[in-house]
Amino acid sequence: MPESQTREWKRSWRDEHLKWICGFANARGGVLEIGKNDRGKVVGLEDPLRLLEDIPNKVQSLLGIVAEVNLKSGSGREYLEIVVEPHPNPISYRGEFHYRSGSTKQVLRGAALSRFLLRRYGRTWDDVPLPGVAVGELDARRLEDYRRLGAESQRLPGGILQDTDDAVIDKLQLREAELLKRAAILLFHPAPQRFVMNAYVKIGYFRGSELVFQDVVDGDLFSQVDRTMDLLYTKYTRALVSYNDIYRVETFPVPREAMREALINAVIHRDYGSPATIQIRVYDDRIAIWNAVDLPSEWGESQLARKLSSKPHNPLIAYAFFRAGLIEAWGRGIERILDLCEEAGNPQPVWELEPGSDGLWLRFPFSAEYRAADTAHRAATSETRPDGETAPITAPTTPIATPTTPVTTPTTPATTPTTLATTPTTPATTPTSARENILILLKAEPQLTQRELAERVGLTRNGVKYHIKVLKAAGLIRRTGSSTSGRWEVRP
Repeated sequence: MPESQTREWKRSWRDEHLKWICGFANARGGVLEIGKNDRGKVVGLEDPLRLLEDIPNKVQSLLGIVAEVNLKSGSGREYLEIVVEPHPNPISYRGEFHYRSGSTKQVLRGAALSRFLLRRYGRTWDDVPLPGVAVGELDARRLEDYRRLGAESQRLPGGILQDTDDAVIDKLQLREAELLKRAAILLFHPAPQRFVMNAYVKIGYFRGSELVFQDVVDGDLFSQVDRTMDLLYTKYTRALVSYNDIYRVETFPVPREAMREALINAVIHRDYGSPATIQIRVYDDRIAIWNAVDLPSEWGESQLARKLSSKPHNPLIAYAFFRAGLIEAWGRGIERILDLCEEAGNPQPVWELEPGSDGLWLRFPFSAEYRAADTAHRAATSETRPDGETAPITAPTTPIATPTTPVTTPTTPATTPTTLATTPTTPATTPTSARENILILLKAEPQLTQRELAERVGLTRNGVKYHIKVLKAAGLIRRTGSSTSGRWEVRP
């Protein structure tokens, strides 16, 4: 067997190998074998009987634990096997906390050490009391809004509207003795950044590697989610607008509910012990969210999109969002984001761990339809920057208008677009939207099923279902008869 999370080889004994024993004790336990080379071949030991007595004594006196030391033989030579059990309490060697990770030994410092010690003592970051802050210093309006949300969601008792601020704090378990916990500060204090310096969101609009403009969103966590959503959907992205008769349909590059779910997940699961902030990067073809996280050690990228249940990194913050009706249930965030993007006919988002850090990227790619319309719109309305390149200088707030007639039956000449924002300007390059295709198909073949529509349009069944719902709400189509033998009626 090669060296691994639970196995290490050393040719000879040195007292500094107590660090490896400390690392095993703080992780999942393991075996340290003395008298083997780097390939695991037995090379033998000098005076193993003395080591059988010395090593247990040093382990106990310097680490405060007991390790099993066994004399073994192989290939005609003797070696020692030191078996270390995992310990529930933190173990240090000369003031340092070592931790076994993979086939390496790490010295825990900073945020990593704080997380380790909190876990060992059964605490989470948001559960730690913070002295010097009283309930009277919290934002009374935010607490009043929270009471209303809790009552409307019916996840808090109806009497919550008459409860005092102190009663709300106690119901959410945000106080220990007379001290407010960190979660209370982030949720309800008007300026939580005074206590947790980097607890804010940064948003930037990028053209390649160049930052064009940016915003910083601070305040309590509820406000951060609301204000970030407002900025993303009023300043940083345009809606793809289509008109059917008098009805206006707006389609953003990322479904609002999917983005809101992603933001709430970010503030709930963020590692607030890290000095890094939540970062949102908006590009012409995607939106990327970066967050400092503390994922379970057994998780990898392949598991991220399959994890349908999890233990929140900040359970008190998650509990408060749940009671307010802002999340459905713990651990369903990833599943919900995937479903919302599929229903809207969008590409699936991608989760990616950043190498060499505790960072996690969530990337929302834009659909080909949206990118084509946006590119044409930019070409028609672009400005010249000081560096001579042609690109928008300000925020992309102008909606992108799309044609209202099918590609095959244009009603206006190709050289006379109806509006400056209409993209593209010639029928030959005009992308037909999914909803327009659905209307054309249903008008020609009213008996088509949603499965057949999905095959014709090139969407998933959930995507077709979403567009059918929008068209029915707009009064453009209706179903007559049963689901199996009925027909679709398309409004003229």
